Formats: sequence, C-alpha cells, structure tokens
Amino acid sequence: MLRLNLLEETRFEKLPVQVFDNPETASIHVAHKIAQLIKKKSADGEKVVLGLATGATPVLVYQELIRLHQQEGLSFKNVITFNLDEYYPMQPDAVQSYVHFMKQQLFNHIDIDMNHVHIPNGTLPEDEIADFCLSYEKKINDAGGLDLQILGIGRTGHIGFNEPGSAPNSGTRLVTLDDLTRRDASRDFGGKDNVPRKAITMGIGTIFKAREIVLMAWNEKKAAIVKKAVEGEISSEVPATYLQLSDQVTFILDKDAASALTRFHLPWLVKDCVWDKTLIRKAVVWLASTLQKPILKLTEEDYNNNGMAQLATEMGPVYNINIDVFNQIQHTITGWPGGKPKADDSQRPERALPAKKRVMVFSPHPDDDVISMGGTFIRLADQGHEVHVAYQTSGNTAVWDDDALRFVEFTIDFLKSQGFDSNSEQLAKQYQEMRDFINKKKPNQADTIPLRTIKGLIRKGEAIAGARYAGLPDENIHFQNLPFYDRNKSAKQANYEDDIQETMSLLRKIKPHQVFAAGDFADPHGTHKVCFDIIYEALKRLKATEDWVKDCWLWLYRGAWHEFEIHDIEMAVPLSPQEVARKRMAIFKHQSQKDIPVFPGDDAREFWVRAEERTSETAHRYNQLGLAEYEAIEAFVRFKF
Repeated sequence: MLRLNLLEETRFEKLPVQVFDNPETASIHVAHKIAQLIKKKSADGEKVVLGLATGATPVLVYQELIRLHQQEGLSFKNVITFNLDEYYPMQPDAVQSYVHFMKQQLFNHIDIDMNHVHIPNGTLPEDEIADFCLSYEKKINDAGGLDLQILGIGRTGHIGFNEPGSAPNSGTRLVTLDDLTRRDASRDFGGKDNVPRKAITMGIGTIFKAREIVLMAWNEKKAAIVKKAVEGEISSEVPATYLQLSDQVTFILDKDAASALTRFHLPWLVKDCVWDKTLIRKAVVWLASTLQKPILKLTEEDYNNNGMAQLATEMGPVYNINIDVFNQIQHTITGWPGGKPKADDSQRPERALPAKKRVMVFSPHPDDDVISMGGTFIRLADQGHEVHVAYQTSGNTAVWDDDALRFVEFTIDFLKSQGFDSNSEQLAKQYQEMRDFINKKKPNQADTIPLRTIKGLIRKGEAIAGARYAGLPDENIHFQNLPFYDRNKSAKQANYEDDIQETMSLLRKIKPHQVFAAGDFADPHGTHKVCFDIIYEALKRLKATEDWVKDCWLWLYRGAWHEFEIHDIEMAVPLSPQEVARKRMAIFKHQSQKDIPVFPGDDAREFWVRAEERTSETAHRYNQLGLAEYEAIEAFVRFKF
C-alpha cells in the first residue's frame, strides 16, 4: 500500500527524484555515495572513473569529499576524473576557468594524481578542437567508462553545456552558448560581454554512457526547469529531458528546487490532502486562475473536475469555501501600509497602533527601495510615519567605468573653475591612474579603491535624490556600506559578523515598529538573500534582549523581476495612476541604472518598466479573482520570526 501511495504521489515524475531539506544534507548524501564507490573500487584494486561538474551546485559535495579525505582518510589515489566542460577560449589560470575552479574547490585539497585529471582544453586553436574531442572520448573509453557522472542543470535545461537543440547521441564537441547561459555567468566575468560565446562540452551521448548519473539542483531559481526536466515531454528544447530515457539517473534536489513539482506545488492533483487554511487558499486561487473565473463563480463541478473533489466533500459547500477565500484575499488590500488610525484592525494586515510608526526600509542596493516598493514608501511618508531608509550596500559594481570617469572629469573641471588648481592636479593624476587601470582591467577584476569609491558615490547621490523625492529628510537616510559587499569579491570564506553588528546598531538606534526587507531568496548567494540574512540575524539577537523587537513586524517585498504568488500575499497596497507616476520619477533619480544597467539580469526591459508591469499584473490578477480593479498593487508578505 505504501508503494502504491508513493507511485500515485509521483505519477507526474518520469524519473527517480530524491528530495532533501537543504543543499547541505543533499550534498553530503551525494559525497558519501561517491566515497562508497571509491572505497569499493579501491578494495577490489580497481580505478574509479568520475565525471565531474563545476558551478555553484557541486561545491558543497566537494567540500564534504575534502572533509572525508582530511578527517576520515578517504584516498583519491585510485580516482580518474573527467570534467564535463570548459569555456572556449579560456586560459587555465584565469579565475573563471574550470581548471582553476576544480583546483580551488577540490584537487588542491586531496591526494589525487593530477595525471588522472582531465579537463577540456580551452587554449587550443579552433582547428584542433575536433581531434581533441575525439581524443577526450577515447580517454574516457580507455579508462573503462564513467562509473558515476554528476551533473547540475542550467536554466536553459542544459546539462554540461549541451544547450537547447543538442542531439541525444551527441559527443564531446565545441558548442555555442545560449544567451541565458551567458547572462547567468555574467557576474563571474564582470558583464555578459566578457563571457565567452563558446565552450567545449561532453555530449549527451557521452553522459548517457555513465553507469550512474546523478543530477543535482538547489534553490527556487532552478524549480521551473527542474519541473520541465522531470515532468515534461522529451524535447531538444530542454536537453535535460533526455535523461528520462536512462535507467541510471537520479535527481537529487533540495525542497526549493523541487517546489514546482506537482506533488509539492499542486498536491491535491496527486493525493488526498490535509486541508488547512493556507492550502485551501492556494488551491482555490489556483482553480480560479486556471479556469479564469472569479472566485465567487467557482462551482462544485469546477472543484470535482480539477482534482479538488476531496476539498469540496470535506469542507463544502463550495460557495462557503469561495466566500471565505475571497474575504481572506480582500482583507489583504489596504491603502494604509502603516496601519489605519482609529480603525478596527482585526481584518487589516497592519496594526492601527501606534498611529504614527517608526518605519525602516532596508534596500540591498541603492535603488531596490523605489523599484520594489516605491509607491508604499511614498505612501508611508505621506501618511506621516517616521520613515527611514537604509542602503545596505554601495552598489558600486553596477556602475559603468565610463560613467565613473565622467564624474571625475566633471569634478576636475569644477575644481579648476573655482581656482583649486592644486586639488584639480592631484585629482587629475588619480584620474589618469583610473583610466590606465580600466584599459588593462581583466574581466571581473576588482576595481581599485578610488574607482570603487567614485562608483559608490554615484549610487549614493542617486539614492539620496530618490529618498528625498519620496519625502524623507536627510537625517533619515542611512548608508550602511556593509563590508561583506566588497569583501566577498575576494574572500574565500564568508564572514558577516561586522555586518550584523552594524545592522544591530542601526536598528537599536531607530527601534522601528515596521521593517521592510527584500524577500528575494531564489539565489541563496545573491546580495538580496545575504542582506536579508543579516537583518534576520540582527533582529533575532536583539529580540533576545530588547523588548521593542517584540512589537516590530518584518515585511518582505520582492524585486523588479518576480512577485509573490497571490495566495501568499498578506498585504496588498493599491496605487493610483498618479502614485505610479510618482514612483516612476523616484526610480528615474537612479540615472546610472537607466537604459542598460551593468547587470540587467534576464529581462531587457528597464527597471521602471519591469516595476510598473509587475505591479500592474498583480492588480490584474486580483481583479481576475473578482476583487476591485486598481491601476497597480505592491505586495508584501509578513515574515514571522
């Protein structure tokens, strides 16, 4: 019976999937699988042939293998490795090379014979690559074939660098990288233009020959493509779907990467559910959105025909369910994000008291405040709350080099015009040093301190202009310049203690009733996630010793790309056309991010366009569910800690 239940729960999944609570436990599981294989082969006097991957996904696996070697004596002397891929062209000593990556993340810390290590050669003349690829395949075969191949998955669905369009029988070869793949790599190279356009990769046919294949994926950013790979039809448009043809494949996922799979995302379609308030709300919103019907028009037949008969039977009649969910969503809407004074707040997302609140808006970058919650930011100030904004990082990496030079040129000319010739000459010398550095700068090379300072000041000036436009006095505008932002560009181990202490000090000074923070957690190594973790740790420590924290509510907002799901939203702040225009003007103050920013992400639209279309879409989705029609809505979720 247990086996039947499991098959029913996973019936949408076309290959085996194991889900772990977090990347750490999943990575330890994979590392121990590798270790057991090494030990077994070693006991039999045989070599182990491993196919290895690069990128963020396998890093924790390699860390555990290093620990097993250094603390438990696991030897790699009988291990032969073949890496999946390498950028082309690429020098092996470049920090972006996979040779450098593998040495830093694994090989330099274990006892492997480097003669047993094989990584595609990114330095070859292009006319020699075909012969090299044939030789690479031959070396794999001569070694006895791959015992175990570990894989990550790219957001295009690539495995290795087998991009959409790759054939299932493809061998090792030179390929052209998809634009999305290059965008995802842009931060490692200091911009997409610096990312190589080609790579050498093992083929899908090569991967298929492995006796065991393990594909790993972590975090919500990979959830959509994992769903396609596991549940979708086999297609060259998503090369990872070819893995459905193998009997030797297992997907190892953390909960976030697995979150879009049907058994987690829409569990009522695969099994009986324990219906709590949260799941009911999610299911009803899904049903209304799927059928494109207002919630109050959903019928028992709609429930029965779409996998929700159990809900209708256990909790019905369905009209009562509809009314309850409709009311819940309606009660998220408020024009008073700081709470409405002298009003019954039992059905409102925020407390009525105190009527005038101290509010702290944390902005990871110097423009996230106005892009993500600019209308609410302005509304809070207009309604008389004591609003503060804290810019957590300088944002200096997101300024073009020529913009920095332009500001220095302006300053030199200004000093000259005011008779400060000695100062202008000194600055002119620094300016020339900056130009010389920029002309020789390597991709993703850290800027010099003067150049970094200029770029940070550009972002600071824009942030001040935006916050003033929102209605804040200068004394309520805070620049934290948290040290991790520059330190993490060179430090091997992350340490955030000074960032936490700085944040605790600011919070202790303001003692806010409300804190707004960026809630974009899809990229666990991204600036937004790190900034949130710092805020959370600061509040957690303060809560243990200071009473005011008990009355401090933490609200999360999303960035310019994605919004919270409707069923998750707990406060929806509607904006009028005039307020949308005011928000746009606040965003325009950030001129260095106008038109084409240094790191535009996946979306070619300008930030203000993304922000407006996102909030307009949220308002449209509320309206489709039968709620009032607004120009735009900014959404928030309360984080309870």
